Amino acid sequence: MTYMFADCPELTSLDLNSFDTSSVTSMYGMFSGCTKLSSIIVSNRWNMDNVTDHKYMFNGCTALVGGNGTKYALDKIDGEYARIDTADAPGYFTVGSIVTFDEETGTLTLGGNV
Repeated sequence: MTYMFADCPELTSLDLNSFDTSSVTSMYGMFSGCTKLSSIIVSNRWNMDNVTDHKYMFNGCTALVGGNGTKYALDKIDGEYARIDTADAPGYFTVGSIVTFDEETGTLTLGGNV
């Protein structure tokens, strides 16, 4: 995922709920240069366990705010804040919600955290 969304200055939000990052090893500069990016939505499947290179992941993402209000900080541009923002653990991500559609019944269900 190296430079995956890098240098997209007009990007304002990303919904990465469906991303399974358990096998990812590099997120170097993943969002770097996304100066208008204000929210990144992820699920509880977001996993940094195998990531060995996450330098400059949020470099220049000056508009970024986590779901619990954590604001971008110049000294937190590497992957240490690549987590869901909570009161106990500040991060730059917002937890998404489950949205399911049952084709048999035609029911759309909203609610819960992924």
